[in-house]
Amino acid sequence: MKYKILTHVCCAPCLICTEPFVSEFELSCFWYNPNIHPFSEYKSRLDCLSDYAFENNIRLITEDFYGLMDFIGLNPDERCAYCYDIRLEETAKRAKINGFNMFSTTLLCSPYQNREKIKETGEKYSRKYGVEFFPGDFRGNFREGQKRAKEKSLYMQKYCGCIFSEYDRYKAEYKNQK
Repeated sequence: MKYKILTHVCCAPCLICTEPFVSEFELSCFWYNPNIHPFSEYKSRLDCLSDYAFENNIRLITEDFYGLMDFIGLNPDERCAYCYDIRLEETAKRAKINGFNMFSTTLLCSPYQNREKIKETGEKYSRKYGVEFFPGDFRGNFREGQKRAKEKSLYMQKYCGCIFSEYDRYKAEYKNQK
């Protein structure tokens, strides 16, 4: 019997990074990313993921909520913890309601994310909702996953997703051009 796992997915390229690690599970994916801005970026990532899931016969559950207004008032230093918190809680809640044995997130594939904070947050919601958190270390497959995504001509984002990370990314690029 395979364990049923609900995996929060931030984008199709990160899903590709996790596939070798979750092949032993009955995988379903969950899109809930109210942190991604602007709306055009949010829509590009969701459309790409939807197409990829359809083409690869992967079950995709979406909570299509664009949360700009909730995000604007945040302290930029607290943004990552907030993002981990809202997305992993919603994933754990959905996993519990829909009878999944486990939940996880593709955020664990990025070497740019705070793995320990993600694990801590996942474990908090594991206890709260009674669904096991799978803290797979997918980072070793990050570059290969990115390469495969490019080969498949998938949409490749240029920053983490939030308005603050977009600012940081393009501010650095602007400074480098001077």
